[in-house]
Amino acid sequence: MIVEFIDEHKEELGVEPICRVLREHGLPIAPSTYRAARTRPLSARTQRDAVVLDRIRVVHGDRAIGRGLYGVRKVHAQLTREGGVDGRPVSRRQVERLMR
Repeated sequence: MIVEFIDEHKEELGVEPICRVLREHGLPIAPSTYRAARTRPLSARTQRDAVVLDRIRVVHGDRAIGRGLYGVRKVHAQLTREGGVDGRPVSRRQVERLMR
């Protein structure tokens, strides 16, 4: 969240001044921390969540299946019936977290 904020304003203000002001207001972030976060690859969980979320949107929005009315239990059941996502099972808690 902080990294996205810095991304939005770094062209007009610069990374170091933004980090200094954030630090003064109780959000300690060093410029090196920001740069490390920008170059770090996405975690395996984040990548998997993106794939699962796309599939949840399809199931939830499909007029023939969910008609936009399915909740966590039914979306999870549908994904389980379909064999999971990319051949791997999806937990109900993951579906719940992503549907929030």
